[in-house]
Amino acid sequence: MTIQRMDNVLIVVEDLDAVVAFFVELGMEPEGRMPVEGQWVDRVIGIDGSRQEIAMLRTPDGHGRIELAKFHAPEAVDAGTRDAPANTLGIRRVMFAVDDIDDTVTRLRAHGGELVGEVVRYEDVYRLCYLRGPEGILVGLAEQLA
Repeated sequence: MTIQRMDNVLIVVEDLDAVVAFFVELGMEPEGRMPVEGQWVDRVIGIDGSRQEIAMLRTPDGHGRIELAKFHAPEAVDAGTRDAPANTLGIRRVMFAVDDIDDTVTRLRAHGGELVGEVVRYEDVYRLCYLRGPEGILVGLAEQLA
């Protein structure tokens, strides 16, 4: 076997508190928050003198994790993709299965979430939408229908 599992997805942010609050409202559970710096991390990421604070969040089932990182040094680089459309090259979104898509959208709006398009029904299988959260983070929501 080549891999055991997907461990986490990293999202670099400016406002760590706002993004943590958004994902906690979505239903993710905080695992921890800590500073990360030193030669070992510089060697891993290829940036000398890096200093960051990270927050780890996990899905309720314990199988998925998101790592949020705020860089204090060097300052994060804005690639201009915050409002990029879904067909922009690169990683575009993280998709979550939810129990009630309407309730989830309502709760996330209070944390800066905005629908990208609209909530749509795909046959008799799913209701789906894309929601842009703080700092332009694109989140997909899928409610499985009975």
